[in-house]
Amino acid sequence: MSVHKAISEHSRKQNQVVMNFLQLEHQREAYIEEAIVLCRQKKPYTTEKINEVTKRINDLARKGIAPQRQLVTKEMVEEFVSRSN
Repeated sequence: MSVHKAISEHSRKQNQVVMNFLQLEHQREAYIEEAIVLCRQKKPYTTEKINEVTKRINDLARKGIAPQRQLVTKEMVEEFVSRSN
C-alpha cells in the first residue's frame, strides 16, 4: 500500500471517529436537557440514557481522538437545577 493511501485511510478513520463523537455528544446533551427539564418539573428521571451515551463516547476517546466525558449522577442534575434557579 502506498504511503498516500495509508495516510488517506488513517485520516478517513479519524474523521469517522470525530463524526461519531459529535453525533453522540449531541445525543448526550439532549438527554441531559431532558433530565434537567424533568428535575425542574419535579418529575421522576434517571441518568441512565445519559451515561449509556457517555460510555460510548469514552470508548471512542480510548482511540485517542475524542475527549472523555464524565458520567452524570442525579445529584449533579439536581445541583445544576438548584444553581440555575
